[in-house]
Amino acid sequence: MATLAPAHPAPGLTTPRPRWTAVRHLGPNWYASVMGTAIVATAGASLPVGVPGLRTACALIWSFSLAMLLTLLTARTLHWTHHRDQAKAHLLDPAMAPFYGCLSMALLAVGGGALVVGRDWIGVSAAVTIDAVLFTAGTAVGLAAAVAVPYLMVARHRIDAASPVWLLPVVAPMVSAALGPLLLPHLPEGQARTTLLLACHAMFGVSLLATLVMLPLVFGRLVTGAPLPLALTPTLFLVLGPLGQSTTAANKFADAAPGVLPAPYASGFSAFAVLYGVPVMGFALLWLALAGALVLRARRQGMGFAMTFWAFTFPVGTCVTGAEGLAQHTGLAVFRWLAIGLYVLLVAAWLFAAVRTARGLLSGALLAAPGAPRPVTARTR
Repeated sequence: MATLAPAHPAPGLTTPRPRWTAVRHLGPNWYASVMGTAIVATAGASLPVGVPGLRTACALIWSFSLAMLLTLLTARTLHWTHHRDQAKAHLLDPAMAPFYGCLSMALLAVGGGALVVGRDWIGVSAAVTIDAVLFTAGTAVGLAAAVAVPYLMVARHRIDAASPVWLLPVVAPMVSAALGPLLLPHLPEGQARTTLLLACHAMFGVSLLATLVMLPLVFGRLVTGAPLPLALTPTLFLVLGPLGQSTTAANKFADAAPGVLPAPYASGFSAFAVLYGVPVMGFALLWLALAGALVLRARRQGMGFAMTFWAFTFPVGTCVTGAEGLAQHTGLAVFRWLAIGLYVLLVAAWLFAAVRTARGLLSGALLAAPGAPRPVTARTR
């Protein structure tokens, strides 16, 4: 005979309470805040302008990005340990899975920042160690995401329309390509340096070709389908990521190639940096104007703050570093002023996103379950 379970637990027995509920809905998209903070430091440290105290401020921002990365890695570990069901649901969610590329880029951005500006405070030796560890881990994660996320999109996800977030996993190898040359002077001469440089060039090709496959789908969705939901409109700025980062990478190759590759190839990289970078930067500015107009339209229609606002930071930062490289290799003042103007935009976007994120954390709105009622307080208006 079947028995019925008691309606209430027996005296003395209590139902175990879920642990670390605050991180249950902490998704991989939060790594975008680390990326956006780190790029403010690295782009500012290389800015072609002398501003007293700028480099010190950039070192401070980089140290903050390192603290953010360590905190977020800990929180995400707790998320996977205590809320594995939700973590697996994120992987199967076509809107969330591409953000696993942000983990790679956060590791790479903080690691690269250690050598660009963090070395001022921690020393060259410690900076090299940090960058070597984070570059290795970030590159491995990025290459895995560049394969695994498209595989999930084909085999497991059910997708209605293209989204700019599709670019996140495939742009991660481009970040490795742009930041890998920073380690070249710290490797033994010969095979080690040549291998790393050409590996970075190969990752440049992996990311660029994958972007060229996906970008037409994104633009096609914009002109033939329904507009993006208001909360996703800022993700249009993600298109700037592969454009600015590839321009940055091409310039870094030109800087690193002499002494690593034979003369014909070294000079070829120098020519490629300008011949590739100038038209791509032109298209990036075109897309910046288009995406900016669509964001203003969404704002007029009532778009509120969401974590997607961090899309205004790292992609714009890559355009800053791309313009900085072109200013160096062309000697043209127009690229120097372009870098300065874009950096002002980057800092403004970063400050806005950081302040609103802090408010959302304090109110609990940003860590609430999707669709849960948002508390109406002065912090969330």
